[in-house]
Parts: sequence; C-alpha cells; structure tokens
Amino acid sequence: MLKMKTLIIEDEKPAARRLVRMLEKLSVNVIATLHSVEDAKEWFKNNSHPDLIFLDIQLNDGLSFELFESIEIESAIIFTTAYDEYALQAFKLNSIDYLLKPIDEEELEVAVLKYNSLKNKFGNDEASKNVQLSIEDIKKLLIHPLDRDYKKRFTVKVGQHIKMIPISEIECFFSENKGTYIQTIEGRNYLIDSTLEALEPEISPQEFFRVNRKFLINLHAIKDIISYSNSRLKIKLNTYKAEEIIVARERVKEFKDWLA
Repeated sequence: MLKMKTLIIEDEKPAARRLVRMLEKLSVNVIATLHSVEDAKEWFKNNSHPDLIFLDIQLNDGLSFELFESIEIESAIIFTTAYDEYALQAFKLNSIDYLLKPIDEEELEVAVLKYNSLKNKFGNDEASKNVQLSIEDIKKLLIHPLDRDYKKRFTVKVGQHIKMIPISEIECFFSENKGTYIQTIEGRNYLIDSTLEALEPEISPQEFFRVNRKFLINLHAIKDIISYSNSRLKIKLNTYKAEEIIVARERVKEFKDWLA
C-alpha cells in the first residue's frame, strides 16, 4: 500500500468522485476533496499539508494558482487539467506530473508511482521541491493561448500524391483501429501520421475541442447538439456519420464553456 496522504482540489464533483474511486483502487488515501479556491484556503488554515495534491487549474471561483499567492504549499502536485492545448510542457517541468481530463486509469497509476518513486528515493521534501512553480510563466500560458502559432494546414498522402488540407476544411480528427484520421467538410477521411494527443497542441483551442478520447471536433462543423444519457451530450457533425460522437460527462461543462 502506498503510504501517503492525498488531497483533491476539483470543482466538478462527478470528476472528483471518479478520481477518488480510481485512487482507492491504487490504495491511495484521499483525506479530503475540495471544490474551490476559498475552500482550499480555509482547509489549509486548519490542516497539515498532505504529501500529494491533485489540483485542477480552473476552479469555479478562479485559478487555483491563487493558492500559491497566499499559502506556501509544501506538498507535491499532480495537475488535473483541460489546458492541454498550450501549457502541458510548463506543467511537466514544474510539477510531478499532469493528467488530462477525462483521467485515464493507467496514466493515473503511472503518475502516482512516479511520485512514490521520487519520495522513496529522495524523501518527501525533495519530491515536493519538484513543485516549485514558475507561477507567472504558467499563468501567462493560460491567459494568452492565442499568442501561439497554430497549424494552418495538414498534408496527407493520396496514392503517389501529396494533398494539402487547410485547417478550415477539417470537420474533425478521430481515432479508429489505432490510426488517426482527418474528416473533411467534403465528407472524405484521410489517415495521418499522428495521434490526437500530439495534434491538440498544434491546433487552435478556439476552433477545436477534444470531446472524448476519440474525437477532436471543429466548432463550425457542429450541426446539432442533443441531450444524452447520464448528463452527457451527443454531437452531430455536418458529414461525419460513422459512429455517435458523445461528449464525455467529465467534459460537458468545459464543452459548454467552449461553445460560449
């Protein structure tokens, strides 16, 4: 059993409960689940710092970085974030690890074992030193994502020819049978040499959204949005018909915010 005290700071209660269940499978002791910056500030006034914090970046009452401005956090941190489009490298450099929502159980286990390995090798103090955040640098990445240059086109091989596809003509990216494909507004699809994870930082988060682990969709290609079971949403695109596109429950709130 991993001997550590763990705190979760996550404003989406279903996502927090899911994370607790996954950590329990790993025999990790979750001592508390908090849902806002103010809750966290109050909690730290009355409790000793845990070994490890799973920290969401965007909480209902502000960025969780506000904690670091008023409290000297002594814990190691694993970010749980939807900001994969532009800040992953900063998170990787300044924390034990980061986890993209919806959190994958295998990735969670790897992150916990990584922390445990650091703790066993150097002690918790040294493990926590890996979390000396360059807060202002990361906040700049969060606040100014449009400062980045994003891909304007993709190239695909069609027989002996190379075809250029402008990003404006891409309806969605999707994964199927271990391959990644582009679906165009003309209704054709093309295999590309990439993964959805590698694509996300390359395309504008204003135009494309990762609705689940299989689909990155273009805002302008959405034909209809339909209420679906378990508080999820079903998306219909203009041409893609191969399978249902369901917004993962953990991403529904972010998806609605993205639409707005």
